[in-house]
Amino acid sequence: MEKGRRGRIGILTGGGDVPGLNPAIRAVTLRALREGFDVVGIRRGWAGLVELRREAGLEDRDWVVPLTAELVERHAYSGGTFLHSSRTRPSAVPARDVPAHLRDRYTAEKNDLTDEVIANLEALGIDYLVPMGGDDTLSYAVELGRRGVPVVAVPKTMDNDVPGTDYCMGFSTCVSRVIALARQVTSSAASHERLVVLEVFGRYAGFTALLPTFAGAAQRCLIPEHEFEIERVAELLAADRAANPEGWAVCLVSEGAKPVGGEMVFKGSETDQYGHAKLGGIGEQVASALKKVVPQHTGGKAVGMISMNLG
Repeated sequence: MEKGRRGRIGILTGGGDVPGLNPAIRAVTLRALREGFDVVGIRRGWAGLVELRREAGLEDRDWVVPLTAELVERHAYSGGTFLHSSRTRPSAVPARDVPAHLRDRYTAEKNDLTDEVIANLEALGIDYLVPMGGDDTLSYAVELGRRGVPVVAVPKTMDNDVPGTDYCMGFSTCVSRVIALARQVTSSAASHERLVVLEVFGRYAGFTALLPTFAGAAQRCLIPEHEFEIERVAELLAADRAANPEGWAVCLVSEGAKPVGGEMVFKGSETDQYGHAKLGGIGEQVASALKKVVPQHTGGKAVGMISMNLG
């Protein structure tokens, strides 16, 4: 593959898939080609730059694909990412995930393969790297930048939690889907005059609960940035339900929310390569607590509860 007169750009996508990734790949590729660069896609995020066999270089099509105008146009209007993705963190690869051709050199429980990543970028002739991802994917991009690799990052996260950005690719879809799902469940809530507790994703940021609430999907929301008192939440929701002629109210609960003096709730102790355990379960805890406390504000009358997890 002949190198463009202005150099070669590499694109990769990491973390969760969101609508907008393939159009973003298309946009970068078409502009780069027009400006005199050639473009290659790295398959499966950072894993591609770990797994690549340098002797094969651009011919290792398991991990590298030349990006042409025809190819990116073909995928531009499909969801997800045609380059595929992973949650690999090259600076902390567990021994079991070290590629077979590197295991004689990397034998620790956790291995930093950044030197291999940089050597692979050089072998591929990549002059500029464009990673598209969220907080995890781009945090490793920062490490490469500090090592002298020219990086231009594209923020992508449904959680909208990439520092230094206001609005990330994927976030608008997340908000619209939370709103749609919240509205779907209110028909059942109205029929039985219930309270609804919907747990939504977002990790340590509350945007995915806060913005849908602003948009009218719920009367209240609980977010990681502000600890809550269940007694006050119960009082407010009871008042919201009483004020609604159809007798229902909705509370969106971010998966990272926690009560005053409490801790975030995790589904287990297992962590990914970025050190994150999977959050989940706070919605059920809130619903259970509300079922006990709300009757204090309804004259002792029990109130039905609908609890769902959208994470």
